[in-house]
Amino acid sequence: GEDVKPFTPEKTKEIVMSLQQPAVFCNMVGNWPALHWNVNYLSAMLEGKTIQFRLGLKTVDLVPQFETSCSYVEATLEEFLAWSCGQPSCLSGPFSCYDYSKYWAYADYKYIARIFEDKPEIFQDVRWSDFGFPGRSGKESTLWIGSEGANTPCHLDSYGCNLVLQVQGRKRWHLFPPGDTSFLYPTRIPYEESSIFSKVNIANPDLKRFPEFRNSTAHVVILSPGQVLLVPRHWWHYVESIDPVTVSINSWIELDADHEARVEEAITRMLVCAIKSAENPSDGDLWLNPTEVEATSHEINLQYLNKAVSAYLKCQEASVSGQAHSSSTGARQRTNASCKRKRREVDCEPGSCTLLTQECDFPTPKAEELQKIPFGPHLIQVLPQSHKTSVMGAVDVESDGGDLLHENEGEHFGKLNCKRDRLLMSNDCERAAHQMDSDCGPCTSQTVLSTNDLLDCLVNPRVISLVAQLLLERMRV
Repeated sequence: GEDVKPFTPEKTKEIVMSLQQPAVFCNMVGNWPALHWNVNYLSAMLEGKTIQFRLGLKTVDLVPQFETSCSYVEATLEEFLAWSCGQPSCLSGPFSCYDYSKYWAYADYKYIARIFEDKPEIFQDVRWSDFGFPGRSGKESTLWIGSEGANTPCHLDSYGCNLVLQVQGRKRWHLFPPGDTSFLYPTRIPYEESSIFSKVNIANPDLKRFPEFRNSTAHVVILSPGQVLLVPRHWWHYVESIDPVTVSINSWIELDADHEARVEEAITRMLVCAIKSAENPSDGDLWLNPTEVEATSHEINLQYLNKAVSAYLKCQEASVSGQAHSSSTGARQRTNASCKRKRREVDCEPGSCTLLTQECDFPTPKAEELQKIPFGPHLIQVLPQSHKTSVMGAVDVESDGGDLLHENEGEHFGKLNCKRDRLLMSNDCERAAHQMDSDCGPCTSQTVLSTNDLLDCLVNPRVISLVAQLLLERMRV
Protein backbone atom coordinates (compact mmCIF):
# COMPACT_ATOMS: atom_id res chain seq x y z
CA GLY A 1 0.00 0.00 0.00
CA GLU A 2 0.85 3.68 -0.10
CA ASP A 3 3.30 5.02 2.46
CA VAL A 4 1.66 6.88 5.31
CA LYS A 5 2.58 10.56 5.07
CA PRO A 6 3.07 12.76 8.14
CA PHE A 7 0.75 15.37 6.56
CA THR A 8 -2.31 15.05 4.38
CA PRO A 9 -2.22 16.79 0.98
CA GLU A 10 -4.65 19.39 2.30
CA LYS A 11 -2.52 20.13 5.36
CA THR A 12 0.67 20.23 3.31
CA LYS A 13 -0.81 22.72 0.88
CA GLU A 14 -1.97 24.87 3.78
CA ILE A 15 1.59 24.92 5.13
CA VAL A 16 3.08 25.71 1.70
CA MET A 17 0.65 28.55 1.10
CA SER A 18 0.87 30.12 4.56
CA LEU A 19 4.46 29.63 5.70
CA GLN A 20 6.60 32.67 4.91
CA GLN A 21 9.90 31.16 6.06
CA PRO A 22 11.89 28.31 4.47
CA ALA A 23 11.34 24.82 5.84
CA VAL A 24 12.27 21.24 5.00
CA PHE A 25 9.66 18.49 4.61
CA CYS A 26 10.85 15.02 5.64
CA ASN A 27 9.28 11.60 5.04
CA MET A 28 6.88 12.91 2.39
CA VAL A 29 8.24 11.28 -0.78
CA GLY A 30 9.31 7.79 0.30
CA ASN A 31 7.14 6.11 -2.34
CA TRP A 32 7.96 8.46 -5.22
CA PRO A 33 9.57 6.63 -8.17
CA ALA A 34 11.51 9.85 -8.82
CA LEU A 35 13.73 9.02 -5.84
CA HIS A 36 15.44 6.53 -8.17
CA TRP A 37 16.38 9.27 -10.64
CA ASN A 38 20.12 9.18 -10.05
CA VAL A 39 22.42 10.12 -12.92
CA ASN A 40 22.97 6.50 -14.00
CA TYR A 41 19.22 5.93 -14.24
CA LEU A 42 18.62 9.19 -16.09
CA SER A 43 21.48 8.41 -18.48
CA ALA A 44 19.83 5.11 -19.40
CA MET A 45 16.46 6.81 -19.85
CA LEU A 46 17.92 9.49 -22.14
CA GLU A 47 19.55 6.82 -24.34
CA GLY A 48 22.47 8.95 -25.46
CA LYS A 49 20.52 12.18 -25.87
CA THR A 50 22.68 15.25 -25.26
CA ILE A 51 21.79 18.13 -22.96
CA GLN A 52 23.46 21.47 -22.38
CA PHE A 53 25.84 21.91 -19.45
CA ARG A 54 26.97 25.26 -18.05
CA LEU A 55 30.60 25.30 -16.90
CA GLY A 56 32.14 27.67 -14.40
CA LEU A 57 35.40 28.08 -12.52
CA LYS A 58 35.80 26.78 -8.99
CA THR A 59 38.01 29.70 -7.99
CA VAL A 60 36.51 32.08 -5.44
CA ASP A 61 36.49 35.78 -6.31
CA LEU A 62 34.75 38.94 -5.13
CA VAL A 63 32.28 39.05 -8.02
CA PRO A 64 29.47 36.61 -8.87
CA GLN A 65 29.97 34.29 -11.80
CA PHE A 66 26.86 35.12 -13.80
CA GLU A 67 25.64 32.84 -16.57
CA THR A 68 26.86 35.33 -19.16
CA SER A 69 30.45 34.57 -18.12
CA CYS A 70 30.14 30.77 -18.18
CA SER A 71 31.01 28.30 -20.93
CA TYR A 72 28.52 25.86 -22.43
CA VAL A 73 28.82 22.35 -23.91
CA GLU A 74 26.42 19.74 -25.26
CA ALA A 75 27.08 16.32 -23.73
CA THR A 76 25.45 13.08 -22.69
CA LEU A 77 25.06 12.15 -19.05
CA GLU A 78 27.45 9.27 -19.66
CA GLU A 79 30.11 11.77 -20.78
CA PHE A 80 29.33 13.95 -17.76
CA LEU A 81 29.81 11.01 -15.39
CA ALA A 82 33.09 10.02 -17.05
CA TRP A 83 34.37 13.61 -16.71
CA SER A 84 33.29 13.94 -13.09
CA CYS A 85 35.07 10.67 -12.29
CA GLY A 86 38.26 11.72 -14.09
CA GLN A 87 38.14 8.93 -16.68
CA PRO A 88 40.65 9.14 -19.58
CA SER A 89 37.83 8.78 -22.14
CA CYS A 90 36.76 12.37 -21.47
CA LEU A 91 40.07 13.68 -22.83
CA SER A 92 38.58 13.74 -26.31
CA GLY A 93 34.95 14.44 -25.43
CA PRO A 94 32.98 17.68 -24.99
CA PHE A 95 34.58 18.26 -21.56
CA SER A 96 38.14 17.83 -22.86
CA CYS A 97 38.95 21.54 -22.51
CA TYR A 98 37.78 21.70 -18.90
CA ASP A 99 39.91 20.33 -16.08
CA TYR A 100 37.61 18.77 -13.47
CA SER A 101 39.81 20.13 -10.69
CA LYS A 102 39.24 23.68 -11.97
CA TYR A 103 35.67 23.60 -13.33
CA TRP A 104 32.21 22.50 -12.33
CA ALA A 105 29.38 21.54 -14.71
CA TYR A 106 25.65 22.15 -14.32
CA ALA A 107 22.74 20.93 -16.41
CA ASP A 108 20.29 23.41 -14.89
CA TYR A 109 16.71 24.44 -15.63
CA LYS A 110 16.01 21.35 -17.75
CA TYR A 111 12.27 21.07 -18.19
CA ILE A 112 11.33 17.41 -17.79
CA ALA A 113 8.50 17.84 -20.29
CA ARG A 114 11.06 18.78 -22.94
CA ILE A 115 13.93 16.36 -22.34
CA PHE A 116 11.57 13.39 -21.84
CA GLU A 117 8.96 14.42 -24.40
CA ASP A 118 9.16 10.93 -25.97
CA LYS A 119 8.63 9.26 -22.57
CA PRO A 120 5.58 11.01 -21.04
CA GLU A 121 4.97 8.06 -18.72
CA ILE A 122 7.97 9.19 -16.67
CA PHE A 123 6.12 12.35 -15.64
CA GLN A 124 4.10 10.36 -13.11
CA ASP A 125 7.26 9.52 -11.15
CA VAL A 126 6.94 13.00 -9.60
CA ARG A 127 3.84 13.30 -7.41
CA TRP A 128 3.26 16.86 -6.21
CA SER A 129 -0.32 15.79 -5.46
CA ASP A 130 1.05 14.66 -2.08
CA PHE A 131 1.71 18.35 -1.39
CA GLY A 132 -1.85 19.35 -2.23
CA PHE A 133 -1.42 20.10 -5.94
CA PRO A 134 -3.40 17.43 -7.82
CA GLY A 135 -2.42 16.96 -11.43
CA ARG A 136 1.02 18.49 -10.94
CA SER A 137 3.72 15.99 -11.89
CA GLY A 138 7.07 15.86 -13.65
CA LYS A 139 5.47 17.59 -16.61
CA GLU A 140 5.39 20.81 -14.56
CA SER A 141 8.80 20.23 -13.00
CA THR A 142 12.43 21.01 -13.73
CA LEU A 143 15.55 18.84 -13.47
CA TRP A 144 18.99 19.92 -12.18
CA ILE A 145 22.17 17.83 -12.54
CA GLY A 146 25.50 19.15 -11.29
CA SER A 147 29.03 18.32 -10.23
CA GLU A 148 30.68 19.45 -7.00
CA GLY A 149 30.76 23.24 -6.79
CA ALA A 150 28.03 23.79 -9.38
CA ASN A 151 25.89 26.73 -8.36
CA THR A 152 23.52 29.49 -9.31
CA PRO A 153 24.31 33.13 -8.49
CA CYS A 154 22.28 34.60 -5.64
CA HIS A 155 18.88 35.66 -6.97
CA LEU A 156 15.20 35.65 -6.21
CA ASP A 157 12.47 34.14 -8.35
CA SER A 158 10.08 36.79 -9.54
CA TYR A 159 6.90 34.93 -8.67
CA GLY A 160 5.35 32.16 -6.66
CA CYS A 161 6.96 29.74 -4.25
CA ASN A 162 9.30 26.85 -4.94
CA LEU A 163 9.26 23.18 -3.90
CA VAL A 164 12.60 21.40 -4.33
CA LEU A 165 13.13 17.64 -4.04
CA GLN A 166 16.70 16.44 -3.52
CA VAL A 167 17.27 13.11 -5.28
CA GLN A 168 21.03 12.44 -5.35
CA GLY A 169 23.87 14.08 -3.43
CA ARG A 170 23.52 17.15 -1.23
CA LYS A 171 23.14 20.85 -1.89
CA ARG A 172 23.80 23.76 0.40
CA TRP A 173 21.18 26.53 0.29
CA HIS A 174 21.79 30.08 1.50
CA LEU A 175 18.47 31.88 1.82
CA PHE A 176 17.76 35.52 2.63
CA PRO A 177 14.32 37.00 3.44
CA PRO A 178 12.62 39.52 1.12
CA GLY A 179 13.25 42.22 3.70
CA ASP A 180 16.97 41.90 3.00
CA THR A 181 16.57 42.96 -0.63
CA SER A 182 18.32 46.32 -0.25
CA PHE A 183 21.25 44.61 1.55
CA LEU A 184 21.77 42.30 -1.44
CA TYR A 185 22.12 45.09 -4.03
CA PRO A 186 19.57 43.84 -6.60
CA THR A 187 20.28 44.22 -10.31
CA ARG A 188 18.55 43.31 -13.58
CA ILE A 189 21.82 43.02 -15.48
CA PRO A 190 22.27 40.36 -16.71
CA TYR A 191 18.62 40.59 -17.67
CA GLU A 192 16.39 37.57 -17.33
CA GLU A 193 12.66 37.90 -17.42
CA SER A 194 11.90 36.12 -14.17
CA SER A 195 14.98 36.55 -11.97
CA ILE A 196 16.45 39.40 -9.96
CA PHE A 197 20.16 38.88 -9.31
CA SER A 198 22.33 40.11 -6.46
CA LYS A 199 25.57 41.97 -7.19
CA VAL A 200 27.09 40.33 -4.12
CA ASN A 201 29.13 37.15 -4.31
CA ILE A 202 27.55 35.42 -1.32
CA ALA A 203 30.48 33.00 -1.03
CA ASN A 204 33.05 35.81 -0.81
CA PRO A 205 31.35 39.20 -0.40
CA ASP A 206 33.14 42.43 -1.23
CA LEU A 207 32.15 44.42 1.83
CA LYS A 208 34.01 47.49 0.61
CA ARG A 209 31.71 47.81 -2.40
CA PHE A 210 28.64 46.33 -0.70
CA PRO A 211 28.83 47.30 3.00
CA GLU A 212 25.09 46.88 3.63
CA PHE A 213 25.45 43.14 3.04
CA ARG A 214 26.64 42.98 6.67
CA ASN A 215 23.03 43.62 7.70
CA SER A 216 21.62 40.61 5.84
CA THR A 217 20.44 37.50 7.66
CA ALA A 218 21.28 34.18 6.04
CA HIS A 219 19.27 31.02 6.57
CA VAL A 220 21.57 28.12 5.64
CA VAL A 221 20.58 24.49 5.21
CA ILE A 222 22.03 21.38 3.58
CA LEU A 223 19.36 19.47 1.67
CA SER A 224 19.78 15.68 1.55
CA PRO A 225 18.16 13.04 -0.69
CA GLY A 226 14.50 12.45 0.07
CA GLN A 227 13.91 15.90 1.55
CA VAL A 228 11.81 18.69 0.05
CA LEU A 229 12.66 22.33 0.65
CA LEU A 230 10.02 25.04 0.60
CA VAL A 231 11.41 28.32 -0.72
CA PRO A 232 8.75 30.94 0.05
CA ARG A 233 7.82 33.71 -2.34
CA HIS A 234 10.61 36.22 -3.08
CA TRP A 235 13.23 34.67 -0.81
CA TRP A 236 16.75 35.18 -2.15
CA HIS A 237 18.84 32.03 -2.59
CA TYR A 238 22.35 30.94 -3.53
CA VAL A 239 22.64 27.19 -4.08
CA GLU A 240 25.70 25.00 -4.56
CA SER A 241 26.35 21.26 -4.96
CA ILE A 242 28.62 19.87 -2.26
CA ASP A 243 28.84 16.24 -3.43
CA PRO A 244 30.51 14.87 -6.60
CA VAL A 245 27.16 14.50 -8.37
CA THR A 246 23.79 16.00 -7.45
CA VAL A 247 20.28 15.65 -8.86
CA SER A 248 17.30 17.81 -7.88
CA ILE A 249 13.72 18.22 -9.08
CA ASN A 250 11.68 21.34 -8.45
CA SER A 251 8.34 22.88 -9.31
CA TRP A 252 7.39 26.56 -9.08
CA ILE A 253 3.89 27.09 -7.68
CA GLU A 254 2.22 30.13 -9.24
CA LEU A 255 0.20 32.36 -6.93
CA ASP A 256 -2.66 34.78 -7.52
CA ALA A 257 -0.56 37.41 -5.78
CA ASP A 258 1.64 37.37 -8.88
CA HIS A 259 -0.88 39.13 -11.15
CA GLU A 260 0.30 42.59 -10.16
CA ALA A 261 3.93 41.48 -10.28
CA ARG A 262 3.47 40.47 -13.93
CA VAL A 263 2.70 44.09 -14.67
CA GLU A 264 5.91 45.11 -12.89
CA GLU A 265 7.92 42.59 -14.88
CA ALA A 266 6.48 43.83 -18.16
CA ILE A 267 7.47 47.41 -17.25
CA THR A 268 10.97 46.26 -16.38
CA ARG A 269 11.33 44.43 -19.68
CA MET A 270 10.31 47.53 -21.63
CA LEU A 271 12.88 49.70 -19.86
CA VAL A 272 15.77 47.26 -19.98
CA CYS A 273 15.28 46.28 -23.63
CA ALA A 274 14.76 49.86 -24.79
CA ILE A 275 17.80 51.29 -23.03
CA LYS A 276 20.25 48.43 -23.51
CA SER A 277 19.27 47.86 -27.16
CA ALA A 278 20.14 51.49 -27.87
CA GLU A 279 23.72 50.97 -26.72
CA ASN A 280 26.59 50.26 -29.06
CA PRO A 281 26.72 46.42 -29.23
CA SER A 282 30.52 46.53 -29.54
CA ASP A 283 30.96 47.66 -25.93
CA GLY A 284 31.24 44.02 -24.84
CA ASP A 285 28.46 44.17 -22.24
CA LEU A 286 26.56 40.89 -22.64
CA TRP A 287 23.54 42.18 -20.76
CA LEU A 288 21.06 39.52 -21.96
CA ASN A 289 21.15 36.28 -20.00
CA PRO A 290 21.64 33.11 -22.11
CA THR A 291 18.14 31.97 -21.11
CA GLU A 292 16.74 34.92 -23.08
CA VAL A 293 16.82 34.19 -26.81
CA GLU A 294 16.71 37.80 -27.95
CA ALA A 295 15.83 41.35 -26.97
CA THR A 296 12.21 41.82 -27.98
CA SER A 297 11.07 45.00 -29.71
CA HIS A 298 9.36 47.92 -28.01
CA GLU A 299 6.09 47.12 -29.81
CA ILE A 300 6.08 43.53 -28.59
CA ASN A 301 7.01 44.58 -25.06
CA LEU A 302 4.12 47.05 -25.05
CA GLN A 303 1.78 44.21 -26.02
CA TYR A 304 3.11 42.18 -23.08
CA LEU A 305 2.45 45.08 -20.74
CA ASN A 306 -1.13 45.48 -21.94
CA LYS A 307 -1.75 41.75 -21.59
CA ALA A 308 -0.39 41.78 -18.04
CA VAL A 309 -2.58 44.75 -17.09
CA SER A 310 -5.67 43.10 -18.65
CA ALA A 311 -5.01 39.85 -16.77
CA TYR A 312 -4.65 41.76 -13.50
CA LEU A 313 -7.92 43.65 -14.02
CA LYS A 314 -9.79 40.46 -14.96
CA CYS A 315 -8.53 38.83 -11.78
CA GLN A 316 -9.74 41.82 -9.74
CA GLU A 317 -13.15 41.74 -11.40
CA ALA A 318 -13.51 38.02 -10.75
CA SER A 319 -12.60 38.55 -7.10
CA VAL A 320 -15.16 41.32 -6.69
CA SER A 321 -17.87 39.22 -8.33
CA GLY A 322 -17.69 36.68 -5.56
CA GLN A 323 -14.91 34.29 -6.48
CA ALA A 324 -13.41 32.60 -3.42
CA HIS A 325 -10.73 34.66 -1.74
CA SER A 326 -7.19 33.40 -1.59
CA SER A 327 -5.40 32.31 1.57
CA SER A 328 -4.22 34.68 4.29
CA THR A 329 -1.04 35.37 2.33
CA GLY A 330 -3.10 36.54 -0.64
CA ALA A 331 -1.89 33.56 -2.61
CA ARG A 332 -3.69 30.66 -4.23
CA GLN A 333 -2.44 28.07 -6.64
CA ARG A 334 -3.07 28.75 -10.32
CA THR A 335 -4.30 25.75 -12.26
CA ASN A 336 -2.04 26.30 -15.23
CA ALA A 337 1.61 25.17 -15.24
CA SER A 338 4.30 27.43 -13.87
CA CYS A 339 7.03 28.81 -16.08
CA LYS A 340 10.21 30.19 -14.59
CA ARG A 341 13.05 30.48 -17.02
CA LYS A 342 13.60 29.51 -20.64
CA ARG A 343 9.96 30.30 -21.26
CA ARG A 344 10.25 29.64 -24.97
CA GLU A 345 11.08 26.01 -24.27
CA VAL A 346 7.60 25.51 -22.82
CA ASP A 347 5.73 27.96 -25.10
CA CYS A 348 5.17 30.46 -22.33
CA GLU A 349 4.77 34.11 -23.21
CA PRO A 350 7.18 36.65 -21.73
CA GLY A 351 4.33 38.49 -20.06
CA SER A 352 3.54 35.54 -17.81
CA CYS A 353 6.45 35.82 -15.38
CA THR A 354 6.83 38.35 -12.63
CA LEU A 355 8.97 40.75 -10.61
CA LEU A 356 9.43 41.65 -6.98
CA THR A 357 6.82 43.76 -5.23
CA GLN A 358 7.41 46.10 -2.31
CA GLU A 359 9.22 44.69 0.67
CA CYS A 360 6.38 45.70 2.98
CA ASP A 361 4.32 42.93 1.36
CA PHE A 362 6.33 40.38 3.33
CA PRO A 363 5.76 40.83 7.06
CA THR A 364 7.68 38.57 9.40
CA PRO A 365 5.34 35.88 10.74
CA LYS A 366 4.22 36.56 14.28
CA ALA A 367 5.12 34.12 17.03
CA GLU A 368 1.51 32.98 17.41
CA GLU A 369 1.29 32.32 13.67
CA LEU A 370 4.42 30.17 13.70
CA GLN A 371 3.04 28.23 16.65
CA LYS A 372 0.22 27.03 14.39
CA ILE A 373 2.71 25.49 11.96
CA PRO A 374 3.35 21.81 12.90
CA PHE A 375 7.15 22.00 13.12
CA GLY A 376 8.77 18.79 14.28
CA PRO A 377 10.63 15.78 12.86
CA HIS A 378 8.66 15.94 9.60
CA LEU A 379 8.76 19.72 9.04
CA ILE A 380 11.99 21.44 10.04
CA GLN A 381 12.26 25.22 10.08
CA VAL A 382 15.37 26.70 8.44
CA LEU A 383 16.58 29.10 11.12
CA PRO A 384 18.70 32.22 10.60
CA GLN A 385 22.44 31.88 11.06
CA SER A 386 24.93 34.32 12.53
CA HIS A 387 26.41 36.36 9.70
CA LYS A 388 30.19 36.52 9.25
CA THR A 389 32.30 38.04 6.53
CA SER A 390 32.63 35.36 3.81
CA VAL A 391 32.65 32.61 6.46
CA MET A 392 29.46 31.01 7.64
CA GLY A 393 28.40 27.85 9.41
CA ALA A 394 25.70 25.76 7.76
CA VAL A 395 22.83 23.67 9.03
CA ASP A 396 22.38 20.09 7.98
CA VAL A 397 19.10 18.22 8.15
CA GLU A 398 19.40 14.51 8.84
CA SER A 399 17.65 12.20 6.40
CA ASP A 400 15.36 10.88 9.12
CA GLY A 401 14.29 14.38 10.07
CA GLY A 402 16.25 14.39 13.32
CA ASP A 403 18.17 17.15 15.02
CA LEU A 404 19.87 19.92 13.08
CA LEU A 405 23.63 19.46 12.77
CA HIS A 406 26.13 22.30 12.43
CA GLU A 407 28.98 22.05 9.97
CA ASN A 408 32.52 23.01 10.87
CA GLU A 409 32.82 26.74 11.48
CA GLY A 410 35.44 28.80 9.69
CA GLU A 411 34.99 27.06 6.34
CA HIS A 412 34.41 28.94 3.08
CA PHE A 413 31.12 27.71 1.69
CA GLY A 414 31.77 29.04 -1.79
CA LYS A 415 33.44 26.81 -4.33
CA LEU A 416 33.69 29.12 -7.29
CA ASN A 417 33.40 32.42 -8.92
CA CYS A 418 34.85 33.85 -12.05
CA LYS A 419 38.14 35.67 -12.36
CA ARG A 420 37.68 39.41 -12.40
CA ASP A 421 38.84 39.65 -16.00
CA ARG A 422 35.90 37.45 -17.01
CA LEU A 423 33.30 39.71 -15.46
CA LEU A 424 30.97 40.84 -18.22
CA MET A 425 29.27 43.64 -16.35
CA SER A 426 29.89 47.13 -17.70
CA ASN A 427 33.56 48.11 -17.60
CA ASP A 428 32.52 51.70 -16.93
CA CYS A 429 30.53 50.53 -13.93
CA GLU A 430 33.53 48.64 -12.57
CA ARG A 431 35.88 51.58 -13.07
CA ALA A 432 33.43 53.94 -11.40
CA ALA A 433 33.11 51.66 -8.39
CA HIS A 434 36.86 51.37 -7.97
CA GLN A 435 37.31 55.11 -8.36
CA MET A 436 34.80 55.70 -5.60
CA ASP A 437 36.67 53.22 -3.42
CA SER A 438 40.07 54.83 -3.98
CA ASP A 439 41.82 56.96 -1.38
CA CYS A 440 41.38 60.03 -3.59
CA GLY A 441 37.60 59.94 -3.10
CA PRO A 442 34.93 61.11 -5.54
CA CYS A 443 36.01 64.75 -5.29
CA THR A 444 39.40 64.18 -6.89
CA SER A 445 38.53 61.36 -9.31
CA GLN A 446 36.25 61.64 -12.30
CA THR A 447 33.46 59.12 -11.73
CA VAL A 448 31.67 57.92 -14.86
CA LEU A 449 28.12 56.56 -14.59
CA SER A 450 27.28 53.75 -16.98
CA THR A 451 23.99 52.68 -18.54
CA ASN A 452 23.85 49.86 -16.00
CA ASP A 453 24.11 52.34 -13.14
CA LEU A 454 21.10 54.17 -14.52
CA LEU A 455 19.15 50.96 -15.02
CA ASP A 456 19.84 49.78 -11.48
CA CYS A 457 18.03 52.89 -10.30
CA LEU A 458 15.25 52.90 -12.89
CA VAL A 459 14.28 49.25 -12.42
CA ASN A 460 14.81 49.09 -8.67
CA PRO A 461 11.96 46.94 -7.32
CA ARG A 462 10.57 49.82 -5.24
CA VAL A 463 10.50 52.14 -8.28
CA ILE A 464 8.87 49.55 -10.53
CA SER A 465 6.24 48.77 -7.89
CA LEU A 466 5.28 52.45 -7.70
CA VAL A 467 5.10 52.76 -11.50
CA ALA A 468 2.90 49.66 -11.67
CA GLN A 469 0.55 51.12 -9.05
CA LEU A 470 0.26 54.37 -11.02
CA LEU A 471 -0.45 52.52 -14.27
CA LEU A 472 -3.12 50.33 -12.66
CA GLU A 473 -4.76 53.35 -11.05
CA ARG A 474 -4.84 55.02 -14.48
CA MET A 475 -6.65 51.99 -15.94
CA ARG A 476 -9.21 52.00 -13.13
CA VAL A 477 -10.22 55.63 -13.73
